[in-house]
Amino acid sequence: MSPAPPAAGGLHRAGPADRARFLLRVLLPGAAEGLIRRRPWAMSLAERLRTDRAAITTLRDLRHRYGPRPLRLSVAGRSLVLLLDPDDLARLLRETPDPFTPASWEKRRALEQFQPHGSLITPGPERAARRRANEEALDSGRPEHRLAPALTARIHQEAAAVAERARAGGQLDWDLFAAGWWRSVRRLVLGEAAAGDTALIGLLDRLRSTGNWSMLAPRRERLRAAFLDRLRTAIDRADPDSLAGALRAGPAAREHGVDPVHQVPHWLFAFDAAGAATLRTLALLTCHPDREAEVRAETAAPWPGTGREPVAPLPRTRAAVLEAVRLWPTTPVLLRESTRATRWYGTVVPAGTAFAAFTPYFHRAEPPTGYRDRFDPDIWRDGTAAGNPALVPFSAGPAGCPGEQVVLLTAGHWLAGLLAGTRYRTVSALRPGPDRPLPATFDHTGLRFTARRA
Repeated sequence: MSPAPPAAGGLHRAGPADRARFLLRVLLPGAAEGLIRRRPWAMSLAERLRTDRAAITTLRDLRHRYGPRPLRLSVAGRSLVLLLDPDDLARLLRETPDPFTPASWEKRRALEQFQPHGSLITPGPERAARRRANEEALDSGRPEHRLAPALTARIHQEAAAVAERARAGGQLDWDLFAAGWWRSVRRLVLGEAAAGDTALIGLLDRLRSTGNWSMLAPRRERLRAAFLDRLRTAIDRADPDSLAGALRAGPAAREHGVDPVHQVPHWLFAFDAAGAATLRTLALLTCHPDREAEVRAETAAPWPGTGREPVAPLPRTRAAVLEAVRLWPTTPVLLRESTRATRWYGTVVPAGTAFAAFTPYFHRAEPPTGYRDRFDPDIWRDGTAAGNPALVPFSAGPAGCPGEQVVLLTAGHWLAGLLAGTRYRTVSALRPGPDRPLPATFDHTGLRFTARRA
């Protein structure tokens, strides 16, 4: 039996059974996988148990039971508003950071472990300067970064080296890919001197693992200081044609309250998710031969370092990456916190309330679409995705990811480098092909491909 409509157009409050269902099927599986650093064993288990499909179904059932308006819950004593409709999601993102700040209590607790003064978790007036410094360095909104020739040359060098090792061994897996990916990330972000600094990423990984326990873990002050000291040295030595060099030289980086060393950790953090999206895209392409042929045709020409200039934007390849992130969002929960009382459908929601949007639900179930469980990169090129406010692979609005275009540039050219001269076939247990709905959970750490010379 459905609950009675809320009085005077207000909001429903979820009952105890629905709160428990939301906790067990949505929040706890996500926390187990690791919201700050993915746990491979938990990702593998989640893939087998299809936990994201269960979470999507749970939210769809809540919408059917209560209606499309935001649903109020209490989780561990925390007042939470769960969004169920794309228009409400659009409002939340449009009205960020005031009155909906991304610097929620939960996010601050987790990310302070390694970036205590990053723009994403900065409340108040200092946020604007830190955000501006990020946007300047990352050329936010521009499909081709001003340093694209230098950046893509490094990408193709590292991708070609990984492809060569994959052909020699006959196989590409996450470990082989990740070693080359992180070497390229260090070169892109920090320049040539940091290319081999695996210890820096090791320190960050330890801090991110602690961030998974944000509400419970104490601050690892000494470890964080060691990481930030090492990072500061790397930034001071960064080449001018690296992203950290661009940040260091930018005018916003000299504003009060802006220190480059506290902005770069989030870039490194985000590149981890970008690597997962890149390898998932490769799996999608190898399992969709027509799409792979399109991307191969687009990326077939010589690349930076071999005589081709300028850098091509690779629209089909970027669309494939965007589609991979739609299908398997790298940020499964968009979280905001109200800085003052707000009105939703006649209900006044007090300041300090958490607002949550579960992106797999919006990307797959609401509103229902023909492409929700299919690999359809065309939606990112024909205006379909732009017209659907539910699709937010890099968030949206004033707090949308400032590095979106850098990620797409990196992922697109990594795919170009991997595909050049090499044929892959997905041989891992889960193969995301066109003959059945694509799974809602896809463990990138378990991906394996055969590799041979094309």
